[in-house]
Amino acid sequence: MINSKSFIIYILAFGIFGIINTEMGVIGILPQIAQQFGISVSQAGLLVSLFALAVAISGPFMPLLFSGINRKNAMLLVVGLFVIANVVSVYAPNFTVLLIARVVPAFLHPVYFSVAFVAAANTVSKEQTSKAIAKVFMGVTAGMVIGTPITSYIADVISLDASLWFFAVVNAIAFLSILAFVPSMPVKERLSYGQQLSVLKKPLVWLSIVTVIFLNSAMYAVYSFFAEYLDTVTHMSGKQISLMLVLFGVTGIAGNLLAGKLLSNKAMATALVYPLIFAAIYLLVFFFGSFSLPMTIIIAVWGVLFTLGLNISQYWITSAAPEAPDFANGLFVSFANLGVTIGTFIGGSFIAEMGTQHVIWSGLLFLVLGLVSIMLRTVRYNPQKVDLLNKKRHLSVDIDPS
Repeated sequence: MINSKSFIIYILAFGIFGIINTEMGVIGILPQIAQQFGISVSQAGLLVSLFALAVAISGPFMPLLFSGINRKNAMLLVVGLFVIANVVSVYAPNFTVLLIARVVPAFLHPVYFSVAFVAAANTVSKEQTSKAIAKVFMGVTAGMVIGTPITSYIADVISLDASLWFFAVVNAIAFLSILAFVPSMPVKERLSYGQQLSVLKKPLVWLSIVTVIFLNSAMYAVYSFFAEYLDTVTHMSGKQISLMLVLFGVTGIAGNLLAGKLLSNKAMATALVYPLIFAAIYLLVFFFGSFSLPMTIIIAVWGVLFTLGLNISQYWITSAAPEAPDFANGLFVSFANLGVTIGTFIGGSFIAEMGTQHVIWSGLLFLVLGLVSIMLRTVRYNPQKVDLLNKKRHLSVDIDPS
């Protein structure tokens, strides 16, 4: 049925695709943008870095400000702003206007993510929450990996303006879909700002934030240089690299589905094993990176693990602060982006000092740190231990002779 819960969840995912496509798709057209506005490619790169910085800055507080607004209205506002900003980008007379048109909607980026995750969770039973959120994450995967080569292809075959129109059209379709098919979602029990901010008093939340930073740094320290690695080490052609990006994205969608099952049934065990398996993949990349066929197989598994890591990161923070889901999702978006920034910087430093092949060691470094922080949470905040402790406390109260 067109108003079924699954259909609504896929609409929410498409909205995320539109936003992520706007954020990451520009990577594939930076050379054309630099040429059109007479600037260097590094200057054009501000369209990416300042967008991410705006997301990281606004992540903690913008979802907080929007936490009492009808969730459908909040999503329409955000996606509508992205449509307008993308249309402005098409007609930008200079690079400054283009940059402003990119950065302004970026501040509301975390609002859509936060609201979409909470909305998806609210459409299903508690037991199905992880699966619903995993489906929404498909939009992230598609926007990150599939959107970039599509945008680049449009710019090469048609024009730069056509690729910018692609961003606007995708977001416009998302806007109309939300308007037509997503029901009104008023916030029934609004938490005060103080109640939501109080989760920051919990050591568990801060330990989870650290884990998210480490995991995302581990993923992006290497992935940010994915094309560079395949070019320099594996010696693949441009077309082959594009195919590998698509393969990475397709298997990433499978990773989302796998994440939904694993996090619903064995969340803690999945988180503990994850850094170890990912480390094994990185080692395989290091030792077999110069061979095309083995790398193709490795990349397929890498894509699955990449999106699984994104799902684990989101679960890790929201499960630490279930009493404030909007704020918790905002924290996830913010600190995941901080991890992207840190990982990319450290990965680039390893390449500059040691060469492209050795970027793998930066990813392994962060995976070790992530494993340590996951183990700390597992030992100190094991849910079974907490339940047992609570039962003992209740028992002691019941038998207290006073």
